[in-house]
Amino acid sequence: MSRIYPLDKTRNIGIIAHIDAGKTTTTEGILYLTGKTHKIGAVHEGDTQMDWMEQERERGITITSAATAASWELKHYPSTGVHGINIIDTPGHIDFTVEVQRSLRVLDGAVVIFDGKMGVEPQSETVWRQADKFGVPRVCFINKINQTGGDFYKSLESIRDRLSPDAIPIQLPIGHEKEIKGVVDLVKMKAYTYSDFHDKELNEEDVPDDMKEKVEKYRQELIEKAIESDDALMERYLEGGEVSEEELVGAIRKGTLAGKLFPVCGGDGRGVIVENLLDAVINYLPSPLNLPAVEATDSNTGEVINLKYEDSESLASLAFKVASDPYVGLLTFVRVYSGTLKSGSYILNTHSGKKERVGRIVRMHANDREEISEVYAGEIAAVVGLKDTRTGDTLCDVDKSILLESIIFPDPVIDVAIEPKTKQDQEKMGLALNKLAQEDPTFRIRTDEETNQTIISGMGELHLEILVDRMKREFTVEANVGKPQVSYKETVKNTVEVEGKYIKQSGGRGQYGHCWLKIEPQERDKGFEFVDKIKGGVIPKEYVPAIQKGVKEAMDNGVVAGYPVIDLKVTVYDGTYHEVDSSEIAFKMAGSMALKDGVKKANPIILEPIMKVEIITPEESMGDVIGDLNSRRGQVNEMRDQGNIKVIDGSVPLAQMFGYATTLRSISQGRASYTMEFNSYQEVPNNVAQDIIEGRTK
Repeated sequence: MSRIYPLDKTRNIGIIAHIDAGKTTTTEGILYLTGKTHKIGAVHEGDTQMDWMEQERERGITITSAATAASWELKHYPSTGVHGINIIDTPGHIDFTVEVQRSLRVLDGAVVIFDGKMGVEPQSETVWRQADKFGVPRVCFINKINQTGGDFYKSLESIRDRLSPDAIPIQLPIGHEKEIKGVVDLVKMKAYTYSDFHDKELNEEDVPDDMKEKVEKYRQELIEKAIESDDALMERYLEGGEVSEEELVGAIRKGTLAGKLFPVCGGDGRGVIVENLLDAVINYLPSPLNLPAVEATDSNTGEVINLKYEDSESLASLAFKVASDPYVGLLTFVRVYSGTLKSGSYILNTHSGKKERVGRIVRMHANDREEISEVYAGEIAAVVGLKDTRTGDTLCDVDKSILLESIIFPDPVIDVAIEPKTKQDQEKMGLALNKLAQEDPTFRIRTDEETNQTIISGMGELHLEILVDRMKREFTVEANVGKPQVSYKETVKNTVEVEGKYIKQSGGRGQYGHCWLKIEPQERDKGFEFVDKIKGGVIPKEYVPAIQKGVKEAMDNGVVAGYPVIDLKVTVYDGTYHEVDSSEIAFKMAGSMALKDGVKKANPIILEPIMKVEIITPEESMGDVIGDLNSRRGQVNEMRDQGNIKVIDGSVPLAQMFGYATTLRSISQGRASYTMEFNSYQEVPNNVAQDIIEGRTK
């Protein structure tokens, strides 16, 4: 089998946007126009190709990024041959932002879709920032401009205001809202019209008379922006020379690849106008050959290697997604950066150090599979049969160990407790959760040692809701989901000296243990310290470890609300013993009794985990965000600017952070995001402590 499309005719693109901007619908339109499907699926009817999961069709949202491949030959420009386009349709909901992030890591270009009625929306900003982070060139498509409220020019202004002033139209709509019947191409200076957007062909016409002035203005703007990246062209233009169509296409391409220009087109993602978008993808988005060399590190020497997109080189590929397929098992999505990946071959997973056998290789079309025998440099495919590969792992030749930069994912921000509904489901639940965690690097599982609950963590309530739903449907495991308990602790504020005496006499040999302890508070997070200051053998040495053991066991259950006691210094300094009746168990009991009595007398308090929180918010929501933080007993430590957004660093009790993701979204219209990590344990205010004690006694 040989390569179908040469590298310079290969495009690896992602479709990214805010939820409900029309990513999936536009992808459906592309599949229809490129002959992949015979019908344009509609999200609201639940019959799309790309949203194939039951949950996606029910909710009308994309949850997992879906991959497909199509081919296209330029329609309205001189043909440069048929191009292969690998497309990944990504989710728009903030809870599934990991899907966007891992897709952008391996894609060469992106189409950013905007809802023409809404302009730039919160998640549009998030995906734009992610594309900036990975240096991904973009083409913008303003969708739904032929619907009531759709406005190409208002949306364009919002892109320029909130994302980049370098967003430049390459076409303008003819008409307004439902009257739209085509576009003017500012490069070709031709109009392309249709009578119905389901037409199979566009009609090429002259620019309408009533648009000539506006068209001239925007074309001028396009030329001036495009020639910025071509000095020779700029010089000629400034001297009054003409810029040919071919030169303009080349200059726009150059600016787009450099991230200095973002071509903007618009229309309805379902219609024939998608032809123009496909032309823009071919003309302006990069092939793998247009991108800087990908760097890898030689695992043995530490030397940095620049990879070449050549099939004859050593294999270097990155696993960017793992998915469970009901028919073939685990599917590992792979981007090949150099060399060739062949079915049946053995490869090395550099992260785990294990060899893996490549079973079958498939080219995905949503959830359908086309079997292939090889994947060449610059291509994307899925591998069946890899057992120990996770997202972000490098896969290379067994005899040439190299390491690609992995993908760093945000830590989960929300936890819930989960338990199986029946005893029989216990083992099945463990297997199901582990399989879901294999797929999703932002989903974590742990057992709370104090409550023995299974705690699952994710990026938001919807994220965890979907995972629990998948567990039920795909693994037939029913589970009860609750809120996790906060791990409170106890400590003391004062220093006391207490006596512990354990005497038991009941016929035969008795029990005798007697000690004096000094109990002192330690600095926060210093932990437990035990000091032996027994002099003159008043307690034999062999009994001192028993006292320490008794003290530690008593610390496991505090006296205020039964939470573990932390940050104590306990010194044993005196006591007595009985030559016959003393034993290790008696001194252990004496130590335990002394500790419990001492903690009661030393002004015990409850401590709670305080989380370090970083909130990224637009300036207009900052007041509401800070007000809400204060109402949660939070403190703002620092505020700073990051571009046109504000960053708030604060600390908030964990107990106040459940449901925060939802609240933050609602007070910022979904535009703010946050990260959270454990910081320290601090004293709980009296009124809160009372509530905790009452809750515990219930």
